[in-house]
Amino acid sequence: MLADTQDGLKGSEIGQLLERLEIEDPGAGITKWKRLEEAFVRRQNQDGHPQRIITFIRRVMEPSKYVHRPELFTLRQDQLNEVLTFVGLRVDEKGVVRRGAQSSTLDEASRNATSLRAELRRRDTHDEVLRYCTVELLKKNNFHASLEATKSVFGRVRQMSGLGGDGATLIDAALSLGKSGEPVIAINDLASQTDRDEQAGFANLIKGLAGMFRNPVAHDPRVLRTVTDTQLLELVTSLSMVHRRLDAATINRQSTS
Repeated sequence: MLADTQDGLKGSEIGQLLERLEIEDPGAGITKWKRLEEAFVRRQNQDGHPQRIITFIRRVMEPSKYVHRPELFTLRQDQLNEVLTFVGLRVDEKGVVRRGAQSSTLDEASRNATSLRAELRRRDTHDEVLRYCTVELLKKNNFHASLEATKSVFGRVRQMSGLGGDGATLIDAALSLGKSGEPVIAINDLASQTDRDEQAGFANLIKGLAGMFRNPVAHDPRVLRTVTDTQLLELVTSLSMVHRRLDAATINRQSTS
């Protein structure tokens, strides 16, 4: 994680930190992860304990370095904690490495990391949901995360159906049986009344989620509405179910003509 190509430390940052902490630097001529691995292993073998490595992590995670990119702090904290939990450690909100719950399985690691993003991954949240709200999750902004996550369904329906519009009008145009009995997007083969009822219920579910989560958040000031972690998890789980039904849906664009 510390040497990740996109979100990890730059090579110059690694060099500066190793020098400051008097950890022998293998040099910049090798990949960043290998450079850090060799540096840490040598220091561990020299000291017989990991304190200097823990200090390195603490220096990386000093909150003052993330004033303009708080989402990067959260991303690194989450990823570090999912690994450190296997040795009973975690990075707290102050960037300090402390004792924490120890994990022995990947599932335990995801839970013990105490990260909303980790829990969403453990629940196998649909990629389309995360694509819309990952930035808000990293900023720990549940209010806007719930709004953006709900938008993911309407964006998907527009993309699949080729229709414009939004909200209930869009859902009715794309998913309702209408006079022809052939919706633009069908989640089953509509061969029985049960199938048709399921199709109608699916459309109503999406409209209900918009009414409960998107519309109030879109109109109310953030100071007047709180979206808890539990509420956001429940919403995202429901939205993931909607997207998975859309994954297997069939499209009849002739219904739009």
